[in-house]
Amino acid sequence: MTTQQKNCLNDFHMIRPVPYMGVIWVNHKAQEMGYVPGDKTWCNLGQGQPEEGLIEGAPERLRHLALLNRDYAYGPTGGIPELRQAVADMMNRLYRVGKTSQYGPQNVTVAGGGRVALTRLFSVLSREAKVLYRNPDYAAYEDLMGYQKEHLQFVCENTRPEDNFNVRPERLRELVEKEGVNTFVLSNPNNPTGALVCGSDLNEYCQIAREKHMLLALDEFYSHYVYEDSEGKTQPVSAARYIQDVETDPVIMIDGLTKNSRYPGFRVSWIVGPSRIIEAINRVASAIDGGASVPMQRLACEALQPEVLDKETRASQHCFAQKRDYIVKRLNDMGIHVAMPPHGAFYVWADISDLPESICVDEDFCLNALKYRVLSVPGRFFDIRPTGNRTSPEPMRHFVRFSFGPKMAVLKEGLDRIEKMIEDKQCQHRAA
Repeated sequence: MTTQQKNCLNDFHMIRPVPYMGVIWVNHKAQEMGYVPGDKTWCNLGQGQPEEGLIEGAPERLRHLALLNRDYAYGPTGGIPELRQAVADMMNRLYRVGKTSQYGPQNVTVAGGGRVALTRLFSVLSREAKVLYRNPDYAAYEDLMGYQKEHLQFVCENTRPEDNFNVRPERLRELVEKEGVNTFVLSNPNNPTGALVCGSDLNEYCQIAREKHMLLALDEFYSHYVYEDSEGKTQPVSAARYIQDVETDPVIMIDGLTKNSRYPGFRVSWIVGPSRIIEAINRVASAIDGGASVPMQRLACEALQPEVLDKETRASQHCFAQKRDYIVKRLNDMGIHVAMPPHGAFYVWADISDLPESICVDEDFCLNALKYRVLSVPGRFFDIRPTGNRTSPEPMRHFVRFSFGPKMAVLKEGLDRIEKMIEDKQCQHRAA
């Protein structure tokens, strides 16, 4: 924040200072150097956005919508009935075939994007909630949890590469039984590491939630970007597969069109879970946001048609798996160590500690990369600290998150520039 901005805030002392976080911090720094979103002279490997155009094997992009009279009016806070039914049908088709307990529209609430859905979730938690979160995880959790820090308790579990950046089921059970954890919020697949909880581990998570009455809240926005699960398959992953009773198991899942259908601009998301929890979320939503765009919800129904969604999933998995393999090899070849090849999502959690001294710390690396017109995100933003008690030095200062969401040509050019930056720094260090 500049001195001028601080002075302006002093004139409005009732407004708290709000720092830039994560990608927004990177974008702000880039804009100070002339970056404009969409500028093709820049390579944005920071933004968590999938490539937006047509990819090989994918269905045609949704392009047209005829407005109806109902589109000009308020819609239901929890979403239009046909979209709630479409989401329930999708969950049953993908994860609950042959199971007696099935999702219905009463188990779905629709929101205007992922962060709105997560805001609803954290707003409905009571003072009795003791929330477990893991590090590293989605940068926005820090703010979303921090807004509720006056009445929520938090427990942090720092994950390790040897555990694939996951909380082992036996450790989760221990935290529930000994630390009193009764809520666990996590992204799965994980942003930023690409870690994936699946198979028997995910089943055990659901068992613990059921037995111990722990709310398990999974942010499944990347659930269709799976490159290999515990059985060597590339099928979408969701806790919905392991739920016994959709009305009594305390498990909720947050998802949307943003990543899995590659429509971030639509701002349509949903939460699926027991109807009593969904009803409570709808009540807080009436005060928080009032509901998602009705026309966009109608378009979302088209994106969730089985033949459309399945074709999109197959095409995205193929396209993004190629980009994953490419970026992992390129980074390793230039001395940036990939902590773990991602099993899901479209990020690489990269260790830069062996680079020249001037670029071996996350913020230094990212600021220098901007000089080469490449955006990336410092690791410290994924060290979630909702109470604001940051340590020095930052424990994740030697990590950077790269996105392989952009097109291959952008990815290749961005990595070429990163390699050039490293070579330039090595030359400077040798000459010093």
